[in-house]
Amino acid sequence: MAELVFFSGTMDCGKSTLALQMDHNHRARGRRGLVFTKLDRAGSAVLSSRLGLSHEAIEVDDNLDFWEVVVEQATGGRVIDYLICDEAQFYTPLQVEQLARLVDEMGIDVFTFGITADFRAQLFPGSRRLIELADRTQVPQVEALCWCGKRATHNSRVVDGDMVVEGEQVVVGDTGAGSPAVVEYEVLCRRHYMRRMTSHAARAQSASAEALPFDLDLCPLPGLHPRETDAAAADHRANLA
Repeated sequence: MAELVFFSGTMDCGKSTLALQMDHNHRARGRRGLVFTKLDRAGSAVLSSRLGLSHEAIEVDDNLDFWEVVVEQATGGRVIDYLICDEAQFYTPLQVEQLARLVDEMGIDVFTFGITADFRAQLFPGSRRLIELADRTQVPQVEALCWCGKRATHNSRVVDGDMVVEGEQVVVGDTGAGSPAVVEYEVLCRRHYMRRMTSHAARAQSASAEALPFDLDLCPLPGLHPRETDAAAADHRANLA
């Protein structure tokens, strides 16, 4: 039975790498498919991973109709067994419904990959509709990590070194871009997301001579004294490495 599957998580958890791997695996078994993406970090009409892998793809805009694209392929004599749909959080709810229709009425497997929530910790419209309609929602096995070493659960937007929680929902950027003039994203655990404590803020707080013990972000970790700060814990890990 064909399925609509949503692989979802934070940035840096290997979603695009998994999308490329799944496309390779299906093609290696003689299955025929189409690859879609939207607003990929590497530019238009390409699905790329941070590991340096990439594949040409069909760029999705708000007017693209998945049903029409597949029907056109079928009319031209090309059989489509599956779809790989990356950056699915940016798809419209109507486009997600089109994907579900392809599964139910044409028996095509649809594998979608995307971020669940934005930098405000609110669901993307496309992700919300996928959660509502998908046969399965899976979290990739690779865990993204917060700067403190815990599992990252939230995406934060960093502008000029400061975490922001207001602004347009969609602003293209990447993690660790390295330029203060460019929007960056950082994955954080819930504790540090709620405290607006990015790695930059933690380093600044740790270096501040004026910081009082009760001002510091306490986050005890295994093997460390319970009064050590998260910033000190991060430094401790760096020294061990």
